[in-house]
Amino acid sequence: MSEMQVGQAASWEVAAKAREKADSGPDLYEMMRDAREKASAVREKFQELKPKPRYGDAPIEAYARLARAKRPAEVSAAAGYARRQIARLKAAKRTDPDNAQRIQAAIGQLQKAVTRAGKKSRELDREKVAQARQAKLAQEKRTREAQRQRQELRRKQAMRMIRESGYIREAEVDNRMQAHLAATRMELQKQAQDLSAALQPSAEAVARQYAASGAETAPEAAAIDVQA
Repeated sequence: MSEMQVGQAASWEVAAKAREKADSGPDLYEMMRDAREKASAVREKFQELKPKPRYGDAPIEAYARLARAKRPAEVSAAAGYARRQIARLKAAKRTDPDNAQRIQAAIGQLQKAVTRAGKKSRELDREKVAQARQAKLAQEKRTREAQRQRQELRRKQAMRMIRESGYIREAEVDNRMQAHLAATRMELQKQAQDLSAALQPSAEAVARQYAASGAETAPEAAAIDVQA
């Protein structure tokens, strides 16, 4: 067998081994893909099991306490609860930037609750004065004026209770809206990440390209070595 034939045989053998190595490559790629998919599945499952923070509950509870308050001291306690929740949510905003907008919306509702608590305190003071005047009119036998005073007081109290129940509904609607917006933002962020990953070469694609280029250059390199 001539030296040229020996070189060609060696080149074919190297090329065959390179092709065999390339053919066996997808097993590694599949392992990489499977590992990545399993890691993603575990991460998603962990996110599902992880308790989701309920930032919108604080304003609803604050307004519920405000609506139940019958005396100025109870109104003051409801306002104190709202202020404590504001401080808590401001701290949470620093540690949970992903939900910063939702937290800020809850803070805004709580700040309104504090303002509305001050308004209710003033209303309760005026109602107390009206009750005292009604009692005085009744004592003076001014029945018609006392009855008119009582009706006006009841009308104002009914309007206040309707307004306070509206505060609770407002907080509930805002909470649902903020949850929808947060879910939309997360979906858009996921789509952007998927698009970015699709545009960038993956480790699998790079490994395939490297293996293919190695298979193409191996026969030429082996032939040069044998002839030399």
